[in-house]
Amino acid sequence: MQSFENRFPPPLIVLLCAWGMWRVSPNAPHYHLGPLTDYLVMLLVLLGIICGVLGITSFRKAKTTVSPLTPEKSSSLVTDGIYKYTRNPMYLGLGMLLTSWAITLASMWCFIFLIIYFLYIQRFQITPEERALEALFGQEFLDYKSRVRKWV
Repeated sequence: MQSFENRFPPPLIVLLCAWGMWRVSPNAPHYHLGPLTDYLVMLLVLLGIICGVLGITSFRKAKTTVSPLTPEKSSSLVTDGIYKYTRNPMYLGLGMLLTSWAITLASMWCFIFLIIYFLYIQRFQITPEERALEALFGQEFLDYKSRVRKWV
């Protein structure tokens, strides 16, 4: 399974999951969250975008690679800004966008794809990235990892 590690860009995984959600939603049981649904969706979209932009901005400011496919090319360990609160703001942001899409489609089966997204990202993106960061930054990364949660 290592052949899947850092192989596919996470936005592609999000698009595939979103497409899967869209395909299964017409044939699945639906739910209704009430009048606050639109506000919840807008909040998740806004928070997802903010998380992603803040993550990218922090990487650019530190002049390190933003590419999730080459974590071994990281030139610095980013621990400030949004990275004080979550080790994976970009993946978290994408997850929020995917969650908003699942809520918009109002189909219970859509949440299967949300689970698939988080499991895939954990196994094939985060785990190899953290392995690479530990190899590059050693104890500094381990200390950071012990201080800051993976998601929130």
